[in-house]
Amino acid sequence: MPLSVRSSTAALVVAIAPVAGLLLAGLSFDASALSRRDQQAVDALNQRVQAAETKYRESIVKIGNADPEGIAQSNAALEDIEDVIVECGKQRGCSVGTMLAAYKRLLKANADAAGDGDTDTSLADEPPDTSADGVPQSASAASLLSADGQRLVRLVQNNPAVQAGIRRWLTDMRVALITSHENYQYMRHLMSPSFQRNGLPEALLFGIMAKESNGRVHAGSRVGATGPLQFMPATGRRFGLGPDGTGFDTRYDPRASADAAASYLNERFAELNNDIEMSLAAYNGGEGRALRVFRASGGRSFWDTDVYNQFPAETKDYVPMVIAAAWLYLHPKEYGLVFPSVDARPATLRLARAASIYELTICLGNGGTRDGYMRALRNLNPRYEADQFIPAGTTLQVTARMAGLYNRHCVSGARADLARTLVLSDARNAVVSAGPLMPVTAPPAPAAVATQAPRDYPVQRGETLYSIAGKFQCDVDTLASANAIRGPRYAIRPGQVLKLEGCKG
Repeated sequence: MPLSVRSSTAALVVAIAPVAGLLLAGLSFDASALSRRDQQAVDALNQRVQAAETKYRESIVKIGNADPEGIAQSNAALEDIEDVIVECGKQRGCSVGTMLAAYKRLLKANADAAGDGDTDTSLADEPPDTSADGVPQSASAASLLSADGQRLVRLVQNNPAVQAGIRRWLTDMRVALITSHENYQYMRHLMSPSFQRNGLPEALLFGIMAKESNGRVHAGSRVGATGPLQFMPATGRRFGLGPDGTGFDTRYDPRASADAAASYLNERFAELNNDIEMSLAAYNGGEGRALRVFRASGGRSFWDTDVYNQFPAETKDYVPMVIAAAWLYLHPKEYGLVFPSVDARPATLRLARAASIYELTICLGNGGTRDGYMRALRNLNPRYEADQFIPAGTTLQVTARMAGLYNRHCVSGARADLARTLVLSDARNAVVSAGPLMPVTAPPAPAAVATQAPRDYPVQRGETLYSIAGKFQCDVDTLASANAIRGPRYAIRPGQVLKLEGCKG
Protein backbone atom coordinates (compact mmCIF):
# COMPACT_ATOMS: atom_id res chain seq x y z
CA MET A 1 0.00 0.00 0.00
CA PRO A 2 1.48 3.39 -0.97
CA LEU A 3 2.38 5.59 1.97
CA SER A 4 0.04 8.37 0.85
CA VAL A 5 -2.97 6.04 0.77
CA ARG A 6 -1.97 4.46 4.08
CA SER A 7 -1.72 7.91 5.66
CA SER A 8 -5.13 8.81 4.32
CA THR A 9 -6.60 5.64 5.82
CA ALA A 10 -5.04 6.38 9.18
CA ALA A 11 -6.46 9.88 9.12
CA LEU A 12 -9.89 8.48 8.39
CA VAL A 13 -9.74 6.04 11.32
CA VAL A 14 -8.59 8.80 13.66
CA ALA A 15 -11.49 10.96 12.51
CA ILE A 16 -14.04 8.18 13.02
CA ALA A 17 -13.17 7.08 16.53
CA PRO A 18 -14.04 10.10 18.69
CA VAL A 19 -17.09 11.06 16.67
CA ALA A 20 -18.53 7.54 16.56
CA GLY A 21 -17.93 6.97 20.24
CA LEU A 22 -19.56 10.26 21.21
CA LEU A 23 -22.65 9.81 19.06
CA LEU A 24 -23.33 6.13 19.63
CA ALA A 25 -23.15 6.32 23.38
CA GLY A 26 -26.76 6.11 24.47
CA LEU A 27 -28.00 7.45 21.12
CA SER A 28 -31.73 7.22 20.46
CA PHE A 29 -34.38 9.29 18.77
CA ASP A 30 -38.13 9.27 18.25
CA ALA A 31 -38.89 7.23 15.14
CA SER A 32 -42.34 8.77 14.70
CA ALA A 33 -43.16 10.77 11.63
CA LEU A 34 -40.83 13.71 11.14
CA SER A 35 -41.95 17.23 10.44
CA ARG A 36 -41.38 18.51 6.95
CA ARG A 37 -38.60 20.76 8.18
CA ASP A 38 -36.85 17.88 9.98
CA GLN A 39 -37.10 15.68 6.90
CA GLN A 40 -35.62 18.41 4.73
CA ALA A 41 -32.74 18.80 7.19
CA VAL A 42 -32.09 15.04 7.17
CA ASP A 43 -32.18 14.97 3.36
CA ALA A 44 -29.69 17.83 3.26
CA LEU A 45 -27.31 15.98 5.59
CA ASN A 46 -27.58 12.83 3.49
CA GLN A 47 -26.74 14.82 0.37
CA ARG A 48 -23.75 16.39 2.12
CA VAL A 49 -22.35 13.03 3.19
CA GLN A 50 -22.83 11.65 -0.33
CA ALA A 51 -20.98 14.64 -1.76
CA ALA A 52 -18.16 14.25 0.76
CA GLU A 53 -17.92 10.54 0.02
CA THR A 54 -17.66 11.25 -3.71
CA LYS A 55 -14.96 13.85 -3.03
CA TYR A 56 -13.01 11.37 -0.91
CA ARG A 57 -13.20 8.61 -3.53
CA GLU A 58 -11.94 11.06 -6.16
CA SER A 59 -9.07 11.98 -3.86
CA ILE A 60 -8.04 8.29 -3.64
CA VAL A 61 -7.77 8.18 -7.42
CA LYS A 62 -5.72 11.38 -7.43
CA ILE A 63 -3.40 10.02 -4.74
CA GLY A 64 -2.94 6.86 -6.78
CA ASN A 65 -2.05 9.04 -9.76
CA ALA A 66 0.50 10.99 -7.68
CA ASP A 67 -1.65 14.12 -8.03
CA PRO A 68 -0.56 16.61 -5.32
CA GLU A 69 -4.16 17.77 -4.92
CA GLY A 70 -5.20 14.33 -3.68
CA ILE A 71 -4.08 14.67 -0.05
CA ALA A 72 -5.64 18.13 0.37
CA GLN A 73 -8.90 16.93 -1.16
CA SER A 74 -9.01 13.83 1.06
CA ASN A 75 -8.46 15.95 4.18
CA ALA A 76 -11.22 18.34 3.16
CA ALA A 77 -13.59 15.44 2.54
CA LEU A 78 -12.84 13.95 5.96
CA GLU A 79 -13.59 17.25 7.63
CA ASP A 80 -16.87 17.49 5.72
CA ILE A 81 -17.98 14.02 6.82
CA GLU A 82 -16.98 14.65 10.43
CA ASP A 83 -19.02 17.87 10.46
CA VAL A 84 -22.03 16.08 9.01
CA ILE A 85 -21.90 13.31 11.63
CA VAL A 86 -21.74 15.83 14.45
CA GLU A 87 -24.75 17.66 13.01
CA CYS A 88 -26.57 14.35 12.45
CA GLY A 89 -26.27 13.58 16.15
CA LYS A 90 -28.13 16.80 16.88
CA GLN A 91 -30.77 16.43 14.18
CA ARG A 92 -34.03 14.64 15.00
CA GLY A 93 -34.58 11.64 12.71
CA CYS A 94 -31.03 11.49 11.36
CA SER A 95 -29.49 8.01 11.39
CA VAL A 96 -25.92 8.15 12.64
CA GLY A 97 -25.58 4.48 11.72
CA THR A 98 -26.12 5.36 8.07
CA MET A 99 -23.44 8.04 8.27
CA LEU A 100 -20.99 5.65 9.89
CA ALA A 101 -21.68 3.15 7.12
CA ALA A 102 -20.19 5.74 4.77
CA TYR A 103 -16.98 5.59 6.82
CA LYS A 104 -16.93 1.82 6.42
CA ARG A 105 -17.22 2.15 2.66
CA LEU A 106 -14.41 4.69 2.55
CA LEU A 107 -12.13 2.44 4.56
CA LYS A 108 -12.83 -0.37 2.12
CA ALA A 109 -12.28 1.99 -0.79
CA ASN A 110 -8.82 2.81 0.58
CA ALA A 111 -7.95 -0.87 0.90
CA ASP A 112 -9.23 -1.72 -2.57
CA ALA A 113 -7.56 1.28 -4.19
CA ALA A 114 -4.22 0.12 -2.84
CA GLY A 115 -4.70 -3.36 -4.37
CA ASP A 116 -2.44 -4.30 -7.25
CA GLY A 117 -3.99 -7.27 -9.04
CA ASP A 118 -6.15 -7.57 -12.11
CA THR A 119 -8.75 -9.78 -10.44
CA ASP A 120 -10.93 -9.54 -7.36
CA THR A 121 -12.68 -12.43 -5.66
CA SER A 122 -15.08 -10.09 -3.85
CA LEU A 123 -16.02 -7.20 -6.06
CA ALA A 124 -19.10 -5.68 -4.50
CA ASP A 125 -19.32 -3.24 -1.64
CA GLU A 126 -22.12 -3.75 0.85
CA PRO A 127 -25.02 -1.52 -0.23
CA PRO A 128 -25.18 1.81 1.60
CA ASP A 129 -27.99 0.66 3.89
CA THR A 130 -29.16 -2.93 3.91
CA SER A 131 -31.61 -5.03 5.83
CA ALA A 132 -30.80 -8.42 7.32
CA ASP A 133 -31.40 -10.22 4.02
CA GLY A 134 -29.21 -7.80 2.04
CA VAL A 135 -32.07 -5.91 0.35
CA PRO A 136 -31.40 -2.16 0.20
CA GLN A 137 -33.61 -0.36 2.70
CA SER A 138 -34.28 2.32 0.12
CA ALA A 139 -35.77 -0.37 -2.10
CA SER A 140 -38.42 -0.95 0.56
CA ALA A 141 -39.19 2.74 1.08
CA ALA A 142 -42.87 3.25 1.88
CA SER A 143 -43.13 -0.57 1.95
CA LEU A 144 -43.16 -0.34 -1.84
CA LEU A 145 -46.89 -0.16 -2.48
CA SER A 146 -48.86 0.48 0.71
CA ALA A 147 -48.68 1.67 4.29
CA ASP A 148 -49.23 -1.79 5.75
CA GLY A 149 -46.49 -3.25 3.58
CA GLN A 150 -48.68 -6.17 2.49
CA ARG A 151 -50.27 -4.99 -0.75
CA LEU A 152 -47.35 -6.12 -2.90
CA VAL A 153 -47.27 -9.46 -1.08
CA ARG A 154 -50.96 -10.02 -1.77
CA LEU A 155 -50.52 -8.88 -5.36
CA VAL A 156 -47.70 -11.33 -5.98
CA GLN A 157 -49.51 -14.19 -4.26
CA ASN A 158 -52.93 -13.67 -5.81
CA ASN A 159 -52.48 -11.96 -9.18
CA PRO A 160 -51.91 -14.37 -12.10
CA ALA A 161 -50.55 -11.60 -14.35
CA VAL A 162 -47.84 -10.67 -11.86
CA GLN A 163 -47.06 -14.34 -11.25
CA ALA A 164 -46.71 -14.83 -15.01
CA GLY A 165 -44.39 -11.83 -15.07
CA ILE A 166 -42.18 -13.38 -12.40
CA ARG A 167 -42.12 -16.64 -14.36
CA ARG A 168 -41.07 -14.82 -17.55
CA TRP A 169 -38.28 -12.91 -15.80
CA LEU A 170 -36.99 -16.17 -14.35
CA THR A 171 -37.11 -18.16 -17.61
CA ASP A 172 -36.97 -16.63 -21.07
CA MET A 173 -35.99 -13.20 -19.72
CA ARG A 174 -33.59 -14.23 -16.95
CA VAL A 175 -30.54 -13.02 -18.88
CA ALA A 176 -32.25 -9.67 -19.50
CA LEU A 177 -33.07 -9.33 -15.79
CA ILE A 178 -29.52 -10.13 -14.67
CA THR A 179 -28.07 -7.81 -17.31
CA SER A 180 -30.43 -5.07 -16.13
CA HIS A 181 -29.26 -5.55 -12.54
CA GLU A 182 -25.58 -5.40 -13.55
CA ASN A 183 -26.11 -2.23 -15.58
CA TYR A 184 -28.11 -0.65 -12.77
CA GLN A 185 -25.39 -1.24 -10.19
CA TYR A 186 -23.00 0.97 -12.15
CA MET A 187 -25.63 3.74 -12.34
CA ARG A 188 -27.25 3.29 -8.94
CA HIS A 189 -25.37 6.19 -7.31
CA LEU A 190 -26.68 8.45 -10.09
CA MET A 191 -30.29 7.25 -10.21
CA SER A 192 -31.47 6.03 -6.82
CA PRO A 193 -31.05 9.34 -4.90
CA SER A 194 -33.81 10.91 -7.05
CA PHE A 195 -36.32 8.27 -5.98
CA GLN A 196 -35.18 8.41 -2.36
CA ARG A 197 -35.61 12.19 -2.24
CA ASN A 198 -39.11 11.84 -3.65
CA GLY A 199 -40.15 9.09 -1.24
CA LEU A 200 -40.33 6.48 -3.99
CA PRO A 201 -39.05 2.90 -3.68
CA GLU A 202 -35.83 2.04 -5.44
CA ALA A 203 -37.30 -1.32 -6.43
CA LEU A 204 -39.87 0.54 -8.54
CA LEU A 205 -37.07 2.41 -10.31
CA PHE A 206 -35.33 -0.88 -11.05
CA GLY A 207 -38.54 -2.48 -12.32
CA ILE A 208 -39.23 0.38 -14.73
CA MET A 209 -35.64 0.49 -15.98
CA ALA A 210 -35.45 -3.29 -16.47
CA LYS A 211 -38.64 -3.32 -18.55
CA GLU A 212 -37.90 -0.13 -20.48
CA SER A 213 -34.25 -0.49 -21.48
CA ASN A 214 -32.47 -3.32 -19.62
CA GLY A 215 -30.27 -0.53 -18.22
CA ARG A 216 -28.90 0.66 -21.59
CA VAL A 217 -28.92 4.45 -21.59
CA HIS A 218 -28.83 4.70 -25.40
CA ALA A 219 -31.85 2.45 -25.91
CA GLY A 220 -34.48 3.83 -28.27
CA SER A 221 -37.95 2.74 -29.36
CA ARG A 222 -39.63 2.83 -32.75
CA VAL A 223 -41.92 5.64 -31.57
CA GLY A 224 -39.13 7.94 -30.41
CA ALA A 225 -38.75 7.18 -26.70
CA THR A 226 -35.10 7.12 -25.62
CA GLY A 227 -32.88 6.74 -22.59
CA PRO A 228 -32.72 4.32 -19.68
CA LEU A 229 -36.27 5.24 -18.66
CA GLN A 230 -37.59 5.84 -22.20
CA PHE A 231 -38.94 9.39 -22.28
CA MET A 232 -40.77 10.67 -25.34
CA PRO A 233 -39.54 14.08 -26.57
CA ALA A 234 -42.59 16.08 -25.44
CA THR A 235 -42.83 14.44 -22.01
CA GLY A 236 -39.10 14.82 -21.55
CA ARG A 237 -39.30 18.57 -22.25
CA ARG A 238 -42.01 18.94 -19.59
CA PHE A 239 -39.62 17.53 -17.00
CA GLY A 240 -36.44 19.27 -18.11
CA LEU A 241 -35.08 16.69 -20.55
CA GLY A 242 -33.96 17.23 -24.13
CA PRO A 243 -31.17 18.93 -26.13
CA ASP A 244 -28.89 20.87 -23.78
CA GLY A 245 -27.39 23.27 -26.32
CA THR A 246 -24.29 21.18 -26.98
CA GLY A 247 -26.04 18.61 -29.16
CA PHE A 248 -26.56 16.15 -26.28
CA ASP A 249 -30.06 14.93 -25.41
CA THR A 250 -30.31 14.67 -21.62
CA ARG A 251 -32.91 11.92 -21.94
CA TYR A 252 -29.83 9.69 -22.22
CA ASP A 253 -28.43 10.94 -18.92
CA PRO A 254 -29.19 8.46 -16.09
CA ARG A 255 -29.26 11.06 -13.32
CA ALA A 256 -31.44 13.52 -15.22
CA SER A 257 -33.81 10.81 -16.45
CA ALA A 258 -34.25 9.42 -12.92
CA ASP A 259 -35.02 12.93 -11.65
CA ALA A 260 -37.65 13.33 -14.36
CA ALA A 261 -39.16 9.88 -13.75
CA ALA A 262 -39.52 10.53 -10.02
CA SER A 263 -41.25 13.86 -10.69
CA TYR A 264 -43.48 12.30 -13.34
CA LEU A 265 -44.58 9.43 -11.08
CA ASN A 266 -45.36 11.71 -8.15
CA GLU A 267 -47.44 13.85 -10.49
CA ARG A 268 -49.36 10.76 -11.58
CA PHE A 269 -49.82 9.55 -8.00
CA ALA A 270 -51.30 12.92 -7.06
CA GLU A 271 -53.99 12.75 -9.76
CA LEU A 272 -54.59 8.97 -9.60
CA ASN A 273 -55.09 8.64 -5.84
CA ASN A 274 -51.66 7.00 -5.31
CA ASP A 275 -52.68 4.03 -7.46
CA ILE A 276 -49.37 2.44 -8.45
CA GLU A 277 -50.77 0.27 -11.25
CA MET A 278 -52.68 3.15 -12.86
CA SER A 279 -49.59 5.35 -12.56
CA LEU A 280 -47.50 2.70 -14.31
CA ALA A 281 -50.20 2.40 -16.96
CA ALA A 282 -49.92 6.15 -17.48
CA TYR A 283 -46.13 5.90 -17.74
CA ASN A 284 -46.45 3.36 -20.52
CA GLY A 285 -49.80 4.03 -22.19
CA GLY A 286 -50.22 7.77 -21.80
CA GLU A 287 -51.34 9.87 -18.87
CA GLY A 288 -54.38 11.21 -20.69
CA ARG A 289 -55.80 7.75 -21.29
CA ALA A 290 -55.05 6.62 -17.72
CA LEU A 291 -56.74 9.68 -16.21
CA ARG A 292 -59.85 9.30 -18.41
CA VAL A 293 -60.18 5.60 -17.52
CA PHE A 294 -59.60 6.30 -13.83
CA ARG A 295 -62.25 9.02 -13.67
CA ALA A 296 -64.79 7.13 -15.77
CA SER A 297 -64.44 4.04 -13.59
CA GLY A 298 -64.83 5.96 -10.34
CA GLY A 299 -61.30 5.07 -9.31
CA ARG A 300 -61.65 1.30 -9.66
CA SER A 301 -58.55 -0.90 -9.72
CA PHE A 302 -56.43 -1.36 -12.83
CA TRP A 303 -57.16 -5.09 -12.49
CA ASP A 304 -60.92 -4.57 -12.74
CA THR A 305 -61.98 -6.24 -16.00
CA ASP A 306 -63.73 -3.15 -17.39
CA VAL A 307 -60.71 -0.98 -16.55
CA TYR A 308 -58.06 -3.47 -17.64
CA ASN A 309 -59.59 -3.97 -21.07
CA GLN A 310 -59.48 -0.26 -21.87
CA PHE A 311 -55.68 -0.36 -22.09
CA PRO A 312 -53.67 -1.65 -25.06
CA ALA A 313 -51.93 -5.03 -24.93
CA GLU A 314 -48.54 -3.39 -24.39
CA THR A 315 -49.74 -1.68 -21.20
CA LYS A 316 -51.44 -4.84 -19.95
CA ASP A 317 -48.05 -6.54 -20.25
CA TYR A 318 -46.01 -3.59 -18.94
CA VAL A 319 -47.67 -3.07 -15.55
CA PRO A 320 -47.30 -6.65 -14.18
CA MET A 321 -43.81 -7.01 -15.64
CA VAL A 322 -42.57 -3.88 -13.83
CA ILE A 323 -44.13 -5.06 -10.57
CA ALA A 324 -42.62 -8.53 -11.04
CA ALA A 325 -39.14 -7.10 -11.64
CA ALA A 326 -39.48 -4.91 -8.55
CA TRP A 327 -40.48 -7.94 -6.48
CA LEU A 328 -37.52 -9.98 -7.71
CA TYR A 329 -35.19 -7.09 -6.92
CA LEU A 330 -36.43 -7.27 -3.33
CA HIS A 331 -36.60 -11.05 -2.97
CA PRO A 332 -34.08 -12.79 -5.26
CA LYS A 333 -33.12 -15.52 -2.77
CA GLU A 334 -36.66 -16.90 -2.61
CA TYR A 335 -36.35 -17.83 -6.27
CA GLY A 336 -32.75 -19.03 -6.30
CA LEU A 337 -31.83 -15.88 -8.18
CA VAL A 338 -28.26 -14.69 -7.68
CA PHE A 339 -27.36 -11.29 -9.06
CA PRO A 340 -23.62 -11.11 -9.87
CA SER A 341 -21.45 -8.92 -7.68
CA VAL A 342 -20.35 -5.73 -9.40
CA ASP A 343 -17.54 -3.43 -8.28
CA ALA A 344 -19.38 -0.19 -8.93
CA ARG A 345 -17.52 2.21 -6.61
CA PRO A 346 -17.75 5.53 -8.48
CA ALA A 347 -14.61 7.42 -9.48
CA THR A 348 -13.34 9.69 -12.24
CA LEU A 349 -10.34 9.64 -14.52
CA ARG A 350 -8.77 12.28 -16.75
CA LEU A 351 -7.72 11.03 -20.16
CA ALA A 352 -3.96 11.22 -20.58
CA ARG A 353 -4.41 11.01 -24.34
CA ALA A 354 -7.32 11.10 -26.75
CA ALA A 355 -9.20 7.82 -26.83
CA SER A 356 -12.56 6.37 -27.79
CA ILE A 357 -14.76 4.17 -25.61
CA TYR A 358 -13.92 1.33 -28.00
CA GLU A 359 -10.23 1.85 -27.31
CA LEU A 360 -10.74 2.05 -23.55
CA THR A 361 -12.83 -1.11 -23.60
CA ILE A 362 -9.97 -3.00 -25.24
CA CYS A 363 -7.12 -1.72 -23.07
CA LEU A 364 -9.07 -2.05 -19.79
CA GLY A 365 -9.66 -5.75 -20.41
CA ASN A 366 -12.22 -7.72 -18.42
CA GLY A 367 -10.80 -6.71 -15.03
CA GLY A 368 -12.52 -9.59 -13.23
CA THR A 369 -15.87 -8.99 -14.93
CA ARG A 370 -17.72 -11.27 -17.33
CA ASP A 371 -18.31 -8.82 -20.19
CA GLY A 372 -15.76 -6.06 -19.69
CA TYR A 373 -16.53 -2.36 -19.30
CA MET A 374 -17.95 -1.11 -22.58
CA ARG A 375 -21.56 -0.91 -21.41
CA ALA A 376 -20.55 0.69 -18.10
CA LEU A 377 -18.40 3.28 -19.90
CA ARG A 378 -21.25 4.15 -22.25
CA ASN A 379 -23.84 4.32 -19.46
CA LEU A 380 -21.67 6.52 -17.25
CA ASN A 381 -20.61 8.79 -20.13
CA PRO A 382 -23.70 8.93 -22.34
CA ARG A 383 -22.75 12.03 -24.34
CA TYR A 384 -19.97 10.19 -26.19
CA GLU A 385 -20.44 7.77 -29.08
CA ALA A 386 -18.51 4.52 -28.76
CA ASP A 387 -16.24 5.29 -31.73
CA GLN A 388 -15.83 8.99 -30.95
CA PHE A 389 -12.32 10.11 -30.06
CA ILE A 390 -12.59 11.99 -26.77
CA PRO A 391 -9.95 14.72 -26.30
CA ALA A 392 -7.06 14.35 -23.87
CA GLY A 393 -7.79 16.05 -20.56
CA THR A 394 -11.48 15.08 -20.61
CA THR A 395 -12.79 13.77 -17.29
CA LEU A 396 -14.80 10.56 -17.56
CA GLN A 397 -17.09 8.95 -15.00
CA VAL A 398 -15.81 5.46 -14.22
CA THR A 399 -15.40 3.11 -11.26
CA ALA A 400 -12.41 2.89 -8.93
CA ARG A 401 -11.51 -0.43 -10.53
CA MET A 402 -11.59 1.01 -14.03
CA ALA A 403 -9.47 3.99 -12.98
CA GLY A 404 -6.76 1.66 -11.68
CA LEU A 405 -6.81 -0.47 -14.82
CA TYR A 406 -6.63 2.65 -16.99
CA ASN A 407 -3.45 3.84 -15.31
CA ARG A 408 -1.83 0.43 -15.72
CA HIS A 409 -2.88 -0.49 -19.25
CA CYS A 410 -4.27 2.47 -21.20
CA VAL A 411 -1.87 5.38 -20.72
CA SER A 412 1.15 3.71 -22.33
CA GLY A 413 2.62 0.31 -23.01
CA ALA A 414 1.97 -2.64 -25.29
CA ARG A 415 -1.73 -3.04 -24.53
CA ALA A 416 -2.39 0.68 -24.97
CA ASP A 417 -0.64 0.68 -28.35
CA LEU A 418 -2.42 -2.47 -29.46
CA ALA A 419 -5.81 -1.02 -28.50
CA ARG A 420 -5.05 2.13 -30.52
CA THR A 421 -3.99 0.05 -33.53
CA LEU A 422 -7.17 -2.03 -33.41
CA VAL A 423 -9.55 0.93 -33.24
CA LEU A 424 -7.78 2.63 -36.14
CA SER A 425 -7.86 -0.51 -38.29
CA ASP A 426 -10.10 -0.56 -41.35
CA ALA A 427 -11.08 -3.84 -42.99
CA ARG A 428 -11.65 -2.07 -46.32
CA ASN A 429 -7.92 -1.39 -46.56
CA ALA A 430 -6.92 -5.04 -46.07
CA VAL A 431 -4.84 -6.66 -48.81
CA VAL A 432 -5.81 -10.21 -49.78
CA SER A 433 -3.09 -12.39 -51.26
CA ALA A 434 -2.77 -16.01 -52.19
CA GLY A 435 0.56 -16.36 -50.45
CA PRO A 436 1.21 -17.70 -46.95
CA LEU A 437 -0.29 -15.78 -44.06
CA MET A 438 2.20 -13.59 -42.27
CA PRO A 439 1.87 -12.58 -38.61
CA VAL A 440 0.55 -9.06 -38.11
CA THR A 441 2.31 -6.99 -35.50
CA ALA A 442 1.17 -3.66 -34.12
CA PRO A 443 3.35 -0.65 -34.86
CA PRO A 444 5.12 0.84 -31.84
CA ALA A 445 2.69 3.77 -31.87
CA PRO A 446 -0.01 5.12 -34.19
CA ALA A 447 2.25 8.03 -35.15
CA ALA A 448 4.72 5.58 -36.67
CA VAL A 449 2.25 4.63 -39.42
CA ALA A 450 0.64 8.03 -39.84
CA THR A 451 1.07 9.84 -43.11
CA GLN A 452 0.21 13.33 -44.16
CA ALA A 453 -3.55 13.49 -44.50
CA PRO A 454 -4.87 14.09 -48.02
CA ARG A 455 -6.67 17.36 -48.57
CA ASP A 456 -9.92 15.61 -49.53
CA TYR A 457 -11.27 12.23 -48.50
CA PRO A 458 -14.23 10.34 -49.98
CA VAL A 459 -16.43 8.73 -47.34
CA GLN A 460 -16.53 4.93 -47.55
CA ARG A 461 -19.59 2.80 -46.86
CA GLY A 462 -20.08 2.18 -43.15
CA GLU A 463 -17.88 5.07 -41.99
CA THR A 464 -18.97 7.73 -39.52
CA LEU A 465 -17.52 11.15 -38.91
CA TYR A 466 -16.18 9.87 -35.61
CA SER A 467 -14.37 6.92 -37.21
CA ILE A 468 -12.88 9.19 -39.88
CA ALA A 469 -11.73 11.65 -37.21
CA GLY A 470 -10.06 8.79 -35.36
CA LYS A 471 -8.50 7.43 -38.52
CA PHE A 472 -6.85 10.73 -39.44
CA GLN A 473 -6.43 12.07 -35.86
CA CYS A 474 -8.79 14.99 -36.36
CA ASP A 475 -10.88 17.00 -33.96
CA VAL A 476 -14.50 16.03 -34.68
CA ASP A 477 -15.90 19.52 -34.17
CA THR A 478 -13.26 21.09 -36.45
CA LEU A 479 -13.90 18.45 -39.11
CA ALA A 480 -17.67 18.97 -38.88
CA SER A 481 -17.33 22.76 -39.07
CA ALA A 482 -15.04 22.59 -42.12
CA ASN A 483 -17.60 20.49 -43.96
CA ALA A 484 -20.80 22.20 -42.72
CA ILE A 485 -21.96 19.04 -40.96
CA ARG A 486 -24.39 19.61 -38.11
CA GLY A 487 -24.44 17.76 -34.80
CA PRO A 488 -25.30 15.87 -32.80
CA ARG A 489 -25.60 13.04 -35.35
CA TYR A 490 -22.96 14.38 -37.77
CA ALA A 491 -24.66 12.52 -40.62
CA ILE A 492 -22.50 11.74 -43.66
CA ARG A 493 -23.06 9.57 -46.73
CA PRO A 494 -20.87 7.22 -48.79
CA GLY A 495 -19.09 9.07 -51.56
CA GLN A 496 -19.28 12.43 -49.84
CA VAL A 497 -15.94 14.24 -50.09
CA LEU A 498 -14.66 15.70 -46.84
CA LYS A 499 -12.03 18.37 -46.33
CA LEU A 500 -9.63 17.00 -43.74
CA GLU A 501 -8.89 20.24 -41.96
CA GLY A 502 -7.18 20.04 -38.58
CA CYS A 503 -6.10 16.44 -39.13
CA LYS A 504 -2.65 15.10 -38.28
CA GLY A 505 -2.74 11.66 -39.90
